[in-house]
Amino acid sequence: MNTFQDKTAVLTGAASGFGLELARLAAAQGMRLMLVDIRDEPLQAVAAELRAQGAQVATRCMDVASAAETEALADETERRFGPVHLLFNNAGVAFGGLLWEHTERDWDWVMGANLLSIAHAIRAFVPRMLAAARADAAYEAHVVNTASMAGLLVTPNLGAYTVSKHAAVAISEQLYHDLLLVTRQVHAAVLCPYFVPTGIYDSERYRPAAMQREEATTTSQQLAYAAGEKAVLGGLVPATEVAQMVLDGVREQRFWIYTHPRAMRPVRQRMESMLAATNPRDSMASRPSATAAWREALGVKL
Repeated sequence: MNTFQDKTAVLTGAASGFGLELARLAAAQGMRLMLVDIRDEPLQAVAAELRAQGAQVATRCMDVASAAETEALADETERRFGPVHLLFNNAGVAFGGLLWEHTERDWDWVMGANLLSIAHAIRAFVPRMLAAARADAAYEAHVVNTASMAGLLVTPNLGAYTVSKHAAVAISEQLYHDLLLVTRQVHAAVLCPYFVPTGIYDSERYRPAAMQREEATTTSQQLAYAAGEKAVLGGLVPATEVAQMVLDGVREQRFWIYTHPRAMRPVRQRMESMLAATNPRDSMASRPSATAAWREALGVKL
């Protein structure tokens, strides 16, 4: 996609982080925007900011884990702006802890936001994109899904988040291959960010009422939250740069979009371990003091 002028973008998680910064960049490029978030007040603030700059903006406050709401989103976007050229499935939540301490609601919340939201968007938007491609040989569209470096690595105590992000990488790669089978006009990509200062560590605040935990937060979950907050807020690559990476990736038609290329070393080590059929490497072996502190907090003696 060489130009974004007068093209239509749908951005989920648009009230903050990557979604917000990509909305700003896309507006500056002359795109029509459908902005989606579960938080209405900050969403409307973003829309007002971009409209003041002359952008065409519509909003929808919704839960991306809902298949029905996602289908309605696709209908409304097409009715307002016509065919979609960029779909950024960016909404997501963070939740860690030991796997066996996750409740059913924890799993439903995390997998709904991080995986099923992508599946619903693919089902709602991709058939429309393919129809637009059949009707116009010049039409081109891109689906970009936000995963994480946690979708390429496995570390202790990241629980359902790691599982959901591995699934987000897999569904993105599956979409890439399925699209190659039927078209050359619709493309897929996956964003795998490392630690970037965004509000994802605090996503528990926006958990829907039906998904609220009835059980007390466990020690492992408290440790996961604290570690996530420290790592995310300590990130040195700003969300603005990540948004530009997404636009560049779309322009260059790249599937893999990484924010921290140096972080790929442990990914290589993991792949080499798989090929050699050796047991997974202890990802915390280089941090024995951290491991000891976590075990002490968890009351573990080995």
